[in-house]
Amino acid sequence: QVQLVESGGGLVQAGGSLRLSCAASGRTFSNYAMGWFRQAPGKEREFVAAISWSGIGTYYADSVKGRFTISRDNGKNTVYLQMNSLKPEDTAVYYCAARLGGSYSYIVYIKSSEYNYWGQGTQVTVSS
Repeated sequence: QVQLVESGGGLVQAGGSLRLSCAASGRTFSNYAMGWFRQAPGKEREFVAAISWSGIGTYYADSVKGRFTISRDNGKNTVYLQMNSLKPEDTAVYYCAARLGGSYSYIVYIKSSEYNYWGQGTQVTVSS
């Protein structure tokens, strides 16, 4: 089992920044590929960003590319999502997710169905 706990959400004005953290425990964190997803009220959960177990591979949704950065610190068992130039449409509950990484160090996963473990979510609200 892997336990994931997100933090860092909050209320921010449009154009501002937030950094989300996801602390993992329970298994060897460096074996796991990680992802961030979000769900706005009345909408389905959507992919935001993903990172491979090594950190070499990253991938972003078009809606956040150039504004958000995913990173990981395997020594601290934590994955981060730096969010800059926030927009009201970024308002959502943000979830981190984990799954065992593949044989290749650059492989990322972008479908929610590919992840086995989920955090409880952290609310991000961007005011206009």
